[in-house]
Amino acid sequence: MRYRTLGSTGVQVSTLCLGAMMFGRWGNPDHDASIGVIRTALDAGVNLIDTADVYSDGESEVIVGKAIAGRRDDVVLATKVSSPMGPGRNERGASRRWIIRACEESLRRLGTDHIDLYQVHRPDPATDIDETLGALTDLVRAGKIRYAGSSTFTPSAVVEAQWTAERRGRERFVCEQPPYSLLVRGVEADVLPTCETYRMGVLAWSPLAGGWLTGRWRRDAAQASSHRTRTMPFSHTLAHYDLSVPANQAKLDAATALAGIADEAGLTLIQLALAFVTTHPAVTAAIIGPRTAAHLHDQLQAADVVLTSDVLDRIDQVVAPGTDVNPHDASYGAAVLADPRRRRRAA
Repeated sequence: MRYRTLGSTGVQVSTLCLGAMMFGRWGNPDHDASIGVIRTALDAGVNLIDTADVYSDGESEVIVGKAIAGRRDDVVLATKVSSPMGPGRNERGASRRWIIRACEESLRRLGTDHIDLYQVHRPDPATDIDETLGALTDLVRAGKIRYAGSSTFTPSAVVEAQWTAERRGRERFVCEQPPYSLLVRGVEADVLPTCETYRMGVLAWSPLAGGWLTGRWRRDAAQASSHRTRTMPFSHTLAHYDLSVPANQAKLDAATALAGIADEAGLTLIQLALAFVTTHPAVTAAIIGPRTAAHLHDQLQAADVVLTSDVLDRIDQVVAPGTDVNPHDASYGAAVLADPRRRRRAA
């Protein structure tokens, strides 16, 4: 396992981060099996675990807490806040009121007295960023969290948060979590360079493009279903795999071509995909999300893979730098564009 410094914090983390989204009813409901996967990853040298309060409605955090019991000091523990956690109007978002309460609940589920990296899961347009950073600063000073981070923030939102932290004396975001993979490369154009400018760490989520880069989705063996379509509670998940969508056909074509590059390089497509993400100089770690021990084994094999310039050049020919094969996979700007009230002046 290789290790890198998380932004400018001085904290060393493994280049593969264990994502815990698939532990619990969204993925693997067997707690003992999930705990076994987590502990196997730790034994292999993974020291960064990323979860979120919303994953399986808190069940993922409970499982992670059980798995790291007795090994807490060996783990850089990350979780997230802002996604809906109940029917109440204020059981979500990035307000001081919710962040303080949500942090306490995450600490309880995780069975720990502190969180190493507490991240705002998505931007909250209803809340001033100074309100959010002020609450996170208070949590740092109270010893409840060590660092704060963001997830899927646009470049302008990243800059605004850094500007606000500097001028208002707040704790700043030390890392960002963007979607990044062989099929979703849009962040190379602006998000990743912005993170480099502010010396922020980058934890890339969905480096296997939601399963498209596992090797199962190929032109000669296309599968129009996924475990996620059966277990994830989000309606947009199904559209992500709908092969009647032209952009998804383009993803299938690209995945098939990339699988050929991997074969010729003597690698699996999983190895190629994970090694590609961690090749970018801005990226600290790729977040892997295994559901089973077999999935973890396949993904850990990418830990020490280094891609040659020739292989990287061939990848660029399949998916051009800075582009997303399906723009909807980028996960940016959807809230602004979906609500007409936010782009039309009232009559």
